[in-house]
Amino acid sequence: MKKIKVLHMYADMLDLYGDSGNMEILGYRCKMRGIECQIDKYSVDSEMPDFSSYDLIYIGGGADLEQQHISEDLLKCRDGIIEAYKKGVFMFLICGGYQLMGKYYRDADGNEIPGLGLFSYYTVAPSSRKKRCIGNIVIKAEIDGQKVNVVGFENHGGQTQDVKTPFGEVLYGNGNCSKSSAEGYTEKNVIATYLHGPCLAKNPEVTDHMIKYCLSRNTGEEIKLQPLDDKLEKECRKVMLSRLLNK
Repeated sequence: MKKIKVLHMYADMLDLYGDSGNMEILGYRCKMRGIECQIDKYSVDSEMPDFSSYDLIYIGGGADLEQQHISEDLLKCRDGIIEAYKKGVFMFLICGGYQLMGKYYRDADGNEIPGLGLFSYYTVAPSSRKKRCIGNIVIKAEIDGQKVNVVGFENHGGQTQDVKTPFGEVLYGNGNCSKSSAEGYTEKNVIATYLHGPCLAKNPEVTDHMIKYCLSRNTGEEIKLQPLDDKLEKECRKVMLSRLLNK
């Protein structure tokens, strides 16, 4: 049986807007295809795992307080996470997880939470907590060579800057900064985004992209996944796109 190993970091602290549901969707879509999906959890004071032994590392979203609580522990994991990234382990990062992989996150009070510095971007929140990027969002992203309208929900005060390779082009909503044209960050083995919802429940193409990547990395062969019945997901997204983009 084909198998992928996933490490879900800080599931007990970073779970805004159903972000843990992303792991339920990943496991479900694997199960429907007869793929074993082992999802382990790591949190503060857990035994340090071998990050490179995993196929995918997932970090969800959290408020400033939660990010402060995990920051010190996350920095202890820095060398292991960087090694895993360099070895091609896939990184799926939502909101707070996205911010903490950059240089730093500076909150509304001016407190600077150090990031891992894995990527060169950084995030600064405005001094007014009323200035937030909130609401539904649609971005156009390239998934497996195809342009896909990815939908989600954003709620962040932080403005992420100096992003060189965004995940997608904003069609509706804010993105990395208020009224910006770009959202998230991506590389071959990275998707970092502000899309909550959970993101994978609304966008099966994103889930399948990560599953294929992990399996291909393990086998060294191009993987074609068995199609699933995504009629409901596509109909739901069609309604949202009609409502938000008038098409």
